[in-house]
Amino acid sequence: MTSSKPLGQRKATQEIVPSGLQTTATIDSGLTTPGSLESGSSSLCTQQQSDEPNWPREWRAYSCLFGCFLLMFNSWGLVNAYGTYASYYMQHLLPGRDILLLNLVGSTQSFIVLLLSFVVGRLLDAGFVKNIVGLGAFLVTLGMFLLSVVNGKGDYNQGNYALIWLVQGLVTGLGMACFFVSSSQVAATWFIKRKTIAIGIVASGASIAGLIYPVMTKFLIAKVGFNNAVRYVSTAVALTCVLSWWLATPNPRHPMNKVAGTKGWWRRSEIWVDSHAFRNPSFSWFVAAISIMFFGFYAIFFNLEEWAAAQGFGIKDNTPPGLDSVHLGSEVPKDAIRTFWLLSIMNACSTFGRVGTAWLGEHYGPLLVHALVTLFAALTTLLLWTLATTLPLGIAFVVLFGILSGGVIGAPPASVAWILTETSDCPHKAAKLGQWVGMMYSVSAVFALTGPVIAGHLISQFGSFVTVQCWSGACLLGAAGCMFVSWRKAEGLRRGLGRREEEGVRVVQGQRPDWSRVSTLVAEGVLEEEKEKERESDEESR
Repeated sequence: MTSSKPLGQRKATQEIVPSGLQTTATIDSGLTTPGSLESGSSSLCTQQQSDEPNWPREWRAYSCLFGCFLLMFNSWGLVNAYGTYASYYMQHLLPGRDILLLNLVGSTQSFIVLLLSFVVGRLLDAGFVKNIVGLGAFLVTLGMFLLSVVNGKGDYNQGNYALIWLVQGLVTGLGMACFFVSSSQVAATWFIKRKTIAIGIVASGASIAGLIYPVMTKFLIAKVGFNNAVRYVSTAVALTCVLSWWLATPNPRHPMNKVAGTKGWWRRSEIWVDSHAFRNPSFSWFVAAISIMFFGFYAIFFNLEEWAAAQGFGIKDNTPPGLDSVHLGSEVPKDAIRTFWLLSIMNACSTFGRVGTAWLGEHYGPLLVHALVTLFAALTTLLLWTLATTLPLGIAFVVLFGILSGGVIGAPPASVAWILTETSDCPHKAAKLGQWVGMMYSVSAVFALTGPVIAGHLISQFGSFVTVQCWSGACLLGAAGCMFVSWRKAEGLRRGLGRREEEGVRVVQGQRPDWSRVSTLVAEGVLEEEKEKERESDEESR
């Protein structure tokens, strides 16, 4: 049935486009179809994206990129550096404590960061960037400073496990949760065509922090003691947090998915959870992959130093040396290395993996590259780590896994951005990236909490690191399998959306649509609402 309204009055609903402008399409066929309109608006959106330069020309984009780098530096970077703290706790502050309990502090940080990601992501999409980053800066600085006052004088066996868990695990974890999703999503608002590479550069902040913080902590402990060392580190954290708050400003042209202004909006589940996401099979499989990955990934970082010491080629002193006394040729025995150097080397190498994976993702697709990198990381863990009984093999594993781990842990936001852009037909998807990334990480939070604890229990129960090696390798292998399924599902969805977009372009251009194909959309319930509105409009006009 054709509406009796004049053609000029039948306007398409507005679609928000990434550049922040709104476009209005006029339908010439007499029937307004949401599926077709989204496809037509998507074409207009694609046209406007094609006008964007490959790299932003505004200096604010690059200052924001550096600010987001610092956000990652003080969120996941501190998680990466926790292995050094755990080693010091076991040997000095908390001697004789079960490794399971020590792993619980680091896994609590990971759990809180991931659990709150969906809340942070949704608030970022709504425009509360400065509020979120400011709160995170306060909490991270507070937690790190309090760590310097809860362990007496910081001498041997004076550690307080409950307070360490409270300030380093809980308080600092809450602050890092404000930074984690913010770092990638704020940077992505500026780099429309180079989003994957921009996120890779931001993710490298975690690797650089994983190199700097362990070395800095070990050096300062030797010079000024544990408590003063932590105070110096917390000062560095505070300064970089303030700088990131000032620099990390989103693109003002980026569309915002504002929360409803009605009273009690925060109690509505649809505000926080996008129902479109988990109806997307590619996204659902990818969430499963990330959850399985977190089950075994950080067990490697948390237990690396203890593994090297158990193998006999890792040296741990009662009084950790400063940088001036760490010299492999004369300070340590032959075929041995300070254990904290292994963690620093692994974190430094992951920088190349994060940036390299981002570059490959730009050319071959982020999700496929992510799946391949995770597969290689699983094989490296199962085949090389289990056989690394000498220093050369140990360093080979640290370097190779470090490179691969950067891609494994740094690529999820880019993969979700690709899934959302290429396979989803939900409206205003440019403004939902933070929400989708946050939901993915929140689902995996429980796995990040329990995985390192399970690994610690396996080591304590069986007295061998082979158990954690097999555990981590199997988890990474399962994650790679789920990623490949997600990629295959995504390719199928892309082909389907391509056909729908082709039909939508014909409708927007005023050509006669192929109603045999549009009827498929009607059968899915996509067009029912608009057809009902047309019928009501016709009845009123009569």
